[in-house]
Amino acid sequence: MVSQTKTLIEARNAHNGRVDFTFEAAGAPDITKAVSELRVAQPAWAALTTSARAAVLGRWADAIEAMRVPIIEALAADTGRWYLSEAEVDGAAKNLRRWARMAPEILSETMQTEAQASVLIDTVRFQNQFVPYEVAGFISPWNFPITLSLIDAVPALAAGCAVIIKPSEVTSRFVAPLLETLKDIPELAGVVRFVLGDGGTGAALIEAVDMICFTGSVPTGRKVAEAAARRFIPASLELGGKDPVIVMASADLDRATDAVLRGAVLNAGQVCLSIERVYVDRAIYDEFVARLVAKARAVTLNTGDIQQGDMGPMIFVRQADVVAAHLADAVARGAKIECGGELVRAGGIWCPATVLTGVTHEMDIMREESFGPLIPVMAFDDINEAVRLANDTVFGLSGSVIAGTVAEALPVAAQINAGGISVNDCGLTSQTFEPEKTSFGLSGLGGSRMGPASIHRFLRKKAFIMQTGAPLKIGAFAERGGAGKSSKAA
Repeated sequence: MVSQTKTLIEARNAHNGRVDFTFEAAGAPDITKAVSELRVAQPAWAALTTSARAAVLGRWADAIEAMRVPIIEALAADTGRWYLSEAEVDGAAKNLRRWARMAPEILSETMQTEAQASVLIDTVRFQNQFVPYEVAGFISPWNFPITLSLIDAVPALAAGCAVIIKPSEVTSRFVAPLLETLKDIPELAGVVRFVLGDGGTGAALIEAVDMICFTGSVPTGRKVAEAAARRFIPASLELGGKDPVIVMASADLDRATDAVLRGAVLNAGQVCLSIERVYVDRAIYDEFVARLVAKARAVTLNTGDIQQGDMGPMIFVRQADVVAAHLADAVARGAKIECGGELVRAGGIWCPATVLTGVTHEMDIMREESFGPLIPVMAFDDINEAVRLANDTVFGLSGSVIAGTVAEALPVAAQINAGGISVNDCGLTSQTFEPEKTSFGLSGLGGSRMGPASIHRFLRKKAFIMQTGAPLKIGAFAERGGAGKSSKAA
């Protein structure tokens, strides 16, 4: 049973460490009211042509760009980094325009297929209608607050759904300036709601919507999936990872170390597809580690000026604790820290880019998601061993293979059990959304959130089966061949 008691939530500024933002968590009655309002508004939104909805999404992109600075400032206060906050806001506008461009091409204006003849019954024809879920719910995490709040909600809107979004309670300041962008777009204002809150708010959301999209940890994702299953509503889950990279002997060492470093420490490693395990051919291992360590030592922190430095702080204090625990476990089991390794506390909490050697799969740092800028490196003796190590995980979100050529890397990439493999780069080449992927293992559930087909997650298929001849009579099957009578007589 979901609690209806409201909770006052405090949010911390990730850069200076101060608690300077508070809000009341939405309860079940708030969710019920919001979803009821969305259900009233959704039919008119769904009745628009796909092109008309696309035009409205384009106007929202314009409004976000006009409100760019206040949204960036809110994101920066919550996350402690400036340039990635700029990239998030610019990316949100691009995502809106991308779907505004793609949706009319993917979905017909009538949302209905042409009639086809049945191959089984000569007189039957059939066609499908695509019907949007009335209200789709979204629960998003704290590492990329606006990106992951909108990445699934935008195609849902393009498909004709109303949407209700609960961002992480750790990073929800952006909601206020983002809502300002909807004031002059009444068509959208009626079908978009944000609700602030913690896990209780998320639980109430699942109880009210027609489908749910969740991005976050495996333990919470399991709870979301179980709650959705109890209600028989679809769940689309993008969960944790422990992404490997295999670096083959033919790899260009400068390019490989650049790719691995960026893939591991972007956003201080607080990325679901961060590189968290590095497997390097023993023939190049020593030189690879030497170059990687030199580059990792040069990564600067933005401890003083938020607009300076290469890397921001740990956004969530509890994640910093996980990083510290993984480092302590690795060292206790014999790992060597080549650089970094000490958390920096200067208001916020920073973890320098940290390279480790002497690691094994008995260590938490090689098995559990760290979600921090930790780069454990192991040597391998042959490619079969590398593939075995890469696949020795319960996760399967993404991974990478780096070789001298794409042609050499692809056969190895084909053997890695993950939804998306970057070839001769890391981080799904930072990041294209055109391909489709399905996560393996504990890393996700449901259809691809990438690629043009991802919009189909938000549509139900309705079939029209049309009889063009005379309906069959009740005795038709018995009259054809008389098999039943013969059997009885025998």
